[in-house]
Amino acid sequence: MNIEKLLVIPQQENIDEFLEISQKYDCGFEYNDFFSPNLLDDADRLEERIYYYKMKEHMPKYTTLHGAFLDVSIFSDDSRIKAVSDFRVEESIGIARQLGAKAVIFHTNYIDNFRLESYRESWLTRNVAYWKDKLEKYPDICIYIENMFDSDCELLMRLGKDMKDVPNFGICFDYAHAHVFGDEKKIEEWVVGLAPYVKHLHLNDNDFVTDLHQSLGTGRIDWNKFKEYYEKYFNKASVLLEVTGIEKTKESLDFLATL
Repeated sequence: MNIEKLLVIPQQENIDEFLEISQKYDCGFEYNDFFSPNLLDDADRLEERIYYYKMKEHMPKYTTLHGAFLDVSIFSDDSRIKAVSDFRVEESIGIARQLGAKAVIFHTNYIDNFRLESYRESWLTRNVAYWKDKLEKYPDICIYIENMFDSDCELLMRLGKDMKDVPNFGICFDYAHAHVFGDEKKIEEWVVGLAPYVKHLHLNDNDFVTDLHQSLGTGRIDWNKFKEYYEKYFNKASVLLEVTGIEKTKESLDFLATL
């Protein structure tokens, strides 16, 4: 299976092995270190981690960064929660720019089973206004919004449509999340609905019950079907193998090569 921009998740403790993988498979990196509040709130350790990656030789040219998402609610009615959320977004973008990352991924983070129409409409209008302002402020960064607990693609699709004229905005389609939190029998609705707006994908495997982040090919997801979707709808999107550790990364890369 041919993917134009393939990424893996590096780990500082075995970075040299990940650099070997990067060179062998022509992979970029998506940093997953910097969404942890424990790291973000430890100024010395945070600075050390950023410096380490900045100074490490032979890092791949194309990198992205997963932004803060725990309890982040930029659409909140509570001004203090909104302010803290904006602080975390700014922090994530700042770290990405220091590392030379091209894009930052954030989550939708709405309460999916809160079906009140005013809540859903507020989420949409506030996200559109917020991300348009943020992307005008940082034209050198792309921002991709990822489905998390979303049971369907309606709001994310509408966000993509409303943001379609903002060149550095896109949807991050987490294919595994759609199988766990959505209906695995309706994946094609996600694919077709989000296709015009998807610029990045997250891939791992699961049992359709829990977000297990298994290696590709070890769960229940039909990857031959994914290949069909990818080639028809997403073949210009970057792809992250969102699994942790050397072994799962190698297993997923080897599996991908069989498709």
